[in-house]
Amino acid sequence: MEAKLFCFLEIIGVGYKASTNPQGSILYLKLGFSHEIRLQVTSSVRVFCFKPNPICCTGIDHQKVTQFAASVKSCKPPEVYKGKGIQYRNEILHKKQGKKK
Repeated sequence: MEAKLFCFLEIIGVGYKASTNPQGSILYLKLGFSHEIRLQVTSSVRVFCFKPNPICCTGIDHQKVTQFAASVKSCKPPEVYKGKGIQYRNEILHKKQGKKK
């Protein structure tokens, strides 16, 4: 399978990690919950995890690659005060100001 489309995700946060099984069919996410999140990768999408934070979703079908990337991001979207979570590599976050003293 020749990859035509790449979608990169960044994991931001202390202790947040991603990994795949050797076949690349299951994506494991450790995002600060009490359990590990397992996502089944569709057959037309391939996922690579580079240590420690970036996730690369590749494939031929644009809709399926971006749909899978959106499902990964929905597990822990970036929070508005500290910016911790999963975001696209080229995404610009607008952080909120904290409490004023």
